[in-house]
Amino acid sequence: MFFHPMDFLIIIAFVLSLWAQYRVKGTFNEYANVPASSGMTGAEAARRMLDANGLTNVPVEHIPGTLTDHYDPLSRVVRLSDPVYFGNSISSLSVACHEVGHAIQHKVSYPMLVARHRIFPVVNFASGVAPLLLLAGFFLKMAGLLLLGIIFFSAAVAFQLITLPVEFNASSRAKKLMVQMGFIRNTEERDASKVLGAAALTYVAAALISVLELAKYIMIFRSEED
Repeated sequence: MFFHPMDFLIIIAFVLSLWAQYRVKGTFNEYANVPASSGMTGAEAARRMLDANGLTNVPVEHIPGTLTDHYDPLSRVVRLSDPVYFGNSISSLSVACHEVGHAIQHKVSYPMLVARHRIFPVVNFASGVAPLLLLAGFFLKMAGLLLLGIIFFSAAVAFQLITLPVEFNASSRAKKLMVQMGFIRNTEERDASKVLGAAALTYVAAALISVLELAKYIMIFRSEED
């Protein structure tokens, strides 16, 4: 009950997740020291990209910290951390434009983003209830509770899987527009891809862990039924 063969794969995925987080910070810091040819700051690039896409009503705000950057769909605000807002590096522009990519997705109702927004309330509830149901099912030997926990946990896994195309699409939009609008040159696109690609790995690793955990719970449920 406390150890399962799938745990080997989950541990490997967890190590991959730690490595991905380390790589994000390392790649960001590396290209934070490489100035973009345009000399623009992340805040300036974000503002110009928003305006060019008809999002003049979406403000760009400064938020303390590092790698705390995000787009708030409820307030419709792009928030950028210290090194991104004020910096003029490849890292600064890449992260800033990625967040604008989410704002553009919101404007055009990108299907996967819409799906993520719609299931978020369900996932928020399911994420809190699923562990309790799974534990109760394990300890009380109640297959019904275990199955219910698996169903709720599946919602959280679905959310993470939907997040993957959302993040990749935002990065794709960012890279394309950064070059088109002259924020970076074609020769700098590869460096921007490294910054954005490293960040995407964290989402891939998190999704992998969740999928493996779900597979483990399903296998346990099936063994309990036999």
